[in-house]
This record gives sequence, structure tokens and C-alpha cells, in this order.
Amino acid sequence: MFNRILFVCIGNICRSPTAEYLLRARLASDGIDVGSAGLSALVGKPMDATAAQVLLDHGVDGSGHRGRQVSRDLLLRSDLILAMEKSHIATIGRSAPEVSGKVFLLGKWQADMEIPDPYGQSRASFDHVFNLIDKGVSGWLPYLNVSEIQSIA
Repeated sequence: MFNRILFVCIGNICRSPTAEYLLRARLASDGIDVGSAGLSALVGKPMDATAAQVLLDHGVDGSGHRGRQVSRDLLLRSDLILAMEKSHIATIGRSAPEVSGKVFLLGKWQADMEIPDPYGQSRASFDHVFNLIDKGVSGWLPYLNVSEIQSIA
């Protein structure tokens, strides 16, 4: 059972918080702690405005998010760490090699799909990335041992 799930990207203002809030919305159970952090986080910053709007357009409010830096302690306390790119997994492995067995791509169940960074790009890029994140989150749901899953708009 995964009690603590951590999503990781670079800035922690687009991809990882989108995945965090999307998974939280999908899980009917309060028993799983879902969070996100960045390898070079914009600490304390809210979600990127476009990322937040795309999420809101899908019925999920991410307005409470604030960027957080990945720490060794945070990695060690997580049961499952889902990264957006293979380079993120490599960086995590260098900083905390003992967590390597619990670090995977969010897109693992989509042939190890990587999720590109939409930061500074068009709304269409953010929509595309949201769809990839949605597929990634959906792909992980059967492995999270939860009894109830909410559907979102």
C-alpha cells in the first residue's frame, strides 16, 4: 500500500502540482498523502496561471498550491515517487540512491512516456500536458490499492 505519493518535476508549478491535485481529486479515500515538489522549485510560488486554469477547467482547484523543494527527507518519507522525465529519476537517484526502487515515471504504464514541460508555452501545450498527466494518473490508479476512485469532469 502506498501511503505517501510524491510527484516531482523541476519548478513544482506546472506538471507535478497538476498531477498532485488530479490524483487527490480522483482518490475518494483520505488515507493517502499526495504531494509534489521540484528539483529546482520556485519555493512558495503558486501554480503557473495557465496550468491552474487548465486544472480548474477540468473541475479541480489547485489554487492552494505553493512550490516546494525536493529534500532528501521528503524522498525518504515517500512510498512512491513519480517523476515526469527520466532525467528527474537520475537526479533523484544521485541525491538519494536508497530510494531508487520506489521512483518511476508518471507515464510508466504508457510505455515509459515522459511528460514535457509546458512552462512558458501556449495554452495548447498546457492542454496537451494535462492530457498526458491525466493518462499517467489513470494508469497508476489500479496499483494504488484504493477501494473508491472519484471521476472528474
